[in-house]
Amino acid sequence: MAEEKKSKAAPAKAVTAVKKEDVKPGFFKRIGKWFRDMKSELKKVLWPTPKTLGKNSLIAVCVMLASSVVLWGFDKLAEMLVNALFTLVG
Repeated sequence: MAEEKKSKAAPAKAVTAVKKEDVKPGFFKRIGKWFRDMKSELKKVLWPTPKTLGKNSLIAVCVMLASSVVLWGFDKLAEMLVNALFTLVG
């Protein structure tokens, strides 16, 4: 049974290996390639409109203000608890 499966399998294809050059490009060529790649990627970026940028900035500022108020409240609560503990103990 196993022999039948082996005989029905597709024959292995001959692999022709392509030799890759191990020579690394020079420093300035790599820097130039990096800048070209960066330029092509920046062309793909979808830049926000001024209206969208304003809305997103306003949302970010509001979230920061809200989180700072919550953090301030937790800090005041912790301060009151520590003061109450010192009053009871000391």
